[in-house]
Amino acid sequence: MKASIDQIMSTSPVIPVIVIDDISQACPLAEALVAGGLKVLEVTLRTDCALEAMELIAKNIPDAIVGAGTVTTPQQVSDVVNAGAQFMVSPGSTDALIDAALASPIEILPGVATASEAMRLRERGITRLKFFPAEAAGGAPMLKSLAGPLSDLIFCPTGGITPALAPEYLKLPNVACVGGSWMVPKNLVNAGDWDAITKLAKEAAEITT
Repeated sequence: MKASIDQIMSTSPVIPVIVIDDISQACPLAEALVAGGLKVLEVTLRTDCALEAMELIAKNIPDAIVGAGTVTTPQQVSDVVNAGAQFMVSPGSTDALIDAALASPIEILPGVATASEAMRLRERGITRLKFFPAEAAGGAPMLKSLAGPLSDLIFCPTGGITPALAPEYLKLPNVACVGGSWMVPKNLVNAGDWDAITKLAKEAAEITT
C-alpha cells in the first residue's frame, strides 16, 4: 500500500536527500539510514544510476519508503514511477510537470520559494510543498510569515539546513519535516562507514523542537 504524502512527511522529522554515485552503495546506505530511524529516503535524479538505485532499494529494503528527488520533467515522472518510487520531490514546478504528477499514481512534493508559487499550486489542489532553497529563500522567518495568510499549507523546507537549524524550522506550525543531507556525507558513504551513517541518522531522527 502506497503511503500518502502526509504519512511520508510525518514519518520522521528529517528526510535524507541522497545522491548515489555508485550503485553498489545504494542498498547498504538505505539500510544504514533505516536502521537509524529514517525510513523515508529521497534519492535524487542527479546521477546516472539514480533510477536503478531507487529500484534496488524499493525491492530489497522493505522498511524503506523510497522517493525520487529532483524530478523536473513529465518523462521523469513516468521513469520514477516505473522504478518503484512512492513519492516525488521537485525543486520547482511547471504546468507540464504538475499535470504529469497529478495523473500519476504517486504524490508530488513540489518546490516553492514564494507565496505566489504556493498559491498557484494550491489552486491545483496541492497543499503539501517543499520550501526550496530554504535558507537562501528566507529560512524559518519566511515560513513563519507564510503561516498566517496561507495557514492550510504544510512545508518540508530543504536546502542549507543543518542539525542546528532544523529545530527552528520544526517548531513552526506549517512545517512537518525538513530535508537534509548532513547524515549522508560523501566521505562516510565512499568509505562505506555505514555504522557512522546509522549514528547520524539516529541523531537526526531524534531531533525535536
